Amino acid sequence: MRPDEGDEVTAPLADVATVLIGLKTSLGATVLQQLASHDVVLLACDWNGVPSAATYTWGEHTRIGARHRAQVDVSLPRQKNAWGQIIRAKVTGQAENLRCLEHKDWKRLAEMAKNVRSGDPGNVEGVAARFYWSRLFSGDKFSRVPRLGEGRNAMLDYGYAVLRGYGIRAVLSAGLSASIGLFHHNRANAFNLVDDLIEPFRPAVDWTVATTPPEMTIRHPAVKHRLVGASTQAFTPDGLSVAAVLTDVAQQLGRYFEGDIEKMTVPAWHGPVKAPVSEFAGAMTGGVGRGDDDAEIG
Repeated sequence: MRPDEGDEVTAPLADVATVLIGLKTSLGATVLQQLASHDVVLLACDWNGVPSAATYTWGEHTRIGARHRAQVDVSLPRQKNAWGQIIRAKVTGQAENLRCLEHKDWKRLAEMAKNVRSGDPGNVEGVAARFYWSRLFSGDKFSRVPRLGEGRNAMLDYGYAVLRGYGIRAVLSAGLSASIGLFHHNRANAFNLVDDLIEPFRPAVDWTVATTPPEMTIRHPAVKHRLVGASTQAFTPDGLSVAAVLTDVAQQLGRYFEGDIEKMTVPAWHGPVKAPVSEFAGAMTGGVGRGDDDAEIG
C-alpha cells in the first residue's frame, strides 16, 4: 500500500482478514484477485469513511451443497434454540461492558440475559438494548441511530461494518449461505446470517467506542485504527480473538444445521483492559485526517 503521504506500507496477505479502502484509493484487478485468493474481505468506504460495500471470495467448502440444503431445511425449534444462544451471549456481553465501566445497573442486564429463552419470545434483546444504550455512555444523552453519520453513532457504524466483514468471511468459510438467516430475514439483505452471527460480538466494538474520548470523531485516523482493531482484540479470557471466535461459531452453526451437534456454544464478551487516553494524544493535537484517502488493514 502506498499512501499519498508517507512511506510505503507492506503486510503479508496471510496475516490480513479485512482491508478498508476510501474513495481516492486505486488498485488493480491483480490486487483484487490476490485478496480473494487469501480470503481477504475488501470493504469500500463512503465519503465519511464508513464501509458501504464489500468484495469477497466465493466459498469452496467441501460440504457447501449439503450445508446449504441443511440450512434451508433446519427445523424451527433448532433455529429458535440457536437464536436464543446468540442473544443470551449478546446481552451477557453488554452487561459485562457496564460492569467494566463500574455502572451500578450491570446486574440488572445480567439478569435479563439469564431470562433469554429459545427464540427470545419475550424480546429480551430489545428491552436490554434500550436499557444498555441509555447507560453505556455515562453522562451523555445518547440514542443509537444507525447511519446517522456523526459522533458515537458513526464510530459504531464503522466498527460494526468492519466486524461484518469478518462475519462474511466466517460464514463463507463455513460453507453457509449468508442470505439465509436465523432471525434476520430482510429480502434485500444478502447477509442476513452474518448479521445474526455478529450480534454477540457487537459489545467488543461498543467497548472500544465507549473508551474512546467523546471529543474524537470518525475522521481521526487514530479512531479508525482503533475501531479496526476492535475486531482483532482478545474476546475470550484465554486470548482468542474476536475474528477467531466468530469463525468458530460459524463452523459450529454449520455442524448444527447438519445435525452433527445438538446445541451451539456461543461465548460472551469478557471485556478487555481499558485503553489509555494517551493513545490519542497525537491525534488530538494533530488535527483531522484525510478520511477517504486512507486505507486500513485488519
